[in-house]
Amino acid sequence: MTRLDSSFASKLLLWAQQHGRKDLPWQRDRQPYSIWLSEIMLQQTQVVTVIRYFERFLEQLPNLRALATAPLDQVLHLWSGLGYYARARNLHRTAQIILHKYAGEFPQDFAQVAALPGIGRSTAGAILSLAFGESYPILDGNVKRILARYYAIAGWPGSNPVAQQLWDLSRQVTPQQQAGDFNQAMMDLGSLVCTRQQPSCYRCPLQKGCQAYRLQRCQEYPRKPPKTIRPEKQVWFLLLQYQRSVWLTPQAPHKLWGGLFCFPQFSSEQALQQWLQQQPDRYPATIHSLPTLSHTFTHLYWTIHPIHCKLVERPKNLSEGSGIWYHLTAPPRIGLAAPIQRLLQQLALDPIMANSSILSC
Repeated sequence: MTRLDSSFASKLLLWAQQHGRKDLPWQRDRQPYSIWLSEIMLQQTQVVTVIRYFERFLEQLPNLRALATAPLDQVLHLWSGLGYYARARNLHRTAQIILHKYAGEFPQDFAQVAALPGIGRSTAGAILSLAFGESYPILDGNVKRILARYYAIAGWPGSNPVAQQLWDLSRQVTPQQQAGDFNQAMMDLGSLVCTRQQPSCYRCPLQKGCQAYRLQRCQEYPRKPPKTIRPEKQVWFLLLQYQRSVWLTPQAPHKLWGGLFCFPQFSSEQALQQWLQQQPDRYPATIHSLPTLSHTFTHLYWTIHPIHCKLVERPKNLSEGSGIWYHLTAPPRIGLAAPIQRLLQQLALDPIMANSSILSC
């Protein structure tokens, strides 16, 4: 049986007063909208990366109503480069639900918050504790690591039995008072001290009671997930360019880059060539293969083969209803995945690439 440390919370709160982070952008305004936005952005993303995205997002969409009424393209444009784009789609959808179902006021009932798209149990606890002062536990990656080390919890936190054990511990150590400060302190300790690699145990306020430290086995907790082999997929992108514009099409919501704009995709170069030959407007063009790119998803590797096709006339059959002509020097505000952004930026910034039929990456 795991023996709880009654001084866990008090030690951590005392440490946070002196060493915790107090100048993060979302800490300046403890409004539910800011807290919610930051918590969604911080899912699977480091704080240092999130800060600039958070500030730009809040500048253009400063409140829930602005987000709910904004076009999805604008939301995805602000999210471009942050990855895990389902978060942005869920953020937009949740804002619309709160606007219409809760009259624009963020709900304070745990079940209602946890049921909103993209939130769930831990994020709901973070929002309600940080924004409203309610006593709810959280269990993000930082908290899992701290509790697994402190109580020497064996096993992988992604498995249901271990996750439930960690949830029980998180609930028991979270104080009734100052729960928001405590949860922020847990996140700070995990980010600054009890890090994944090379934890600074000498600076940790919980060192005395930490079982992993006592055993000198910090790196063994928490257990790493079982190794999986990501399958690799070959994808061909068609960079169809006329003068300073490139043709992009929106991805269906169920696809990997759902809602974002992308170059036309094909499963083989033969399929790409066949598509070109089937177009009713077959204008003279120069076609060149570019060096491949690699992109990693959580469950998949993509090897991308870009094919640049420079047209001498603009096709009439490619209508604005099925895609857009993305102007390289006056780009529209749309959502773009990182590999798409890189290729477009190279075309826009390199005059040789943009104006010559021979490109190099």
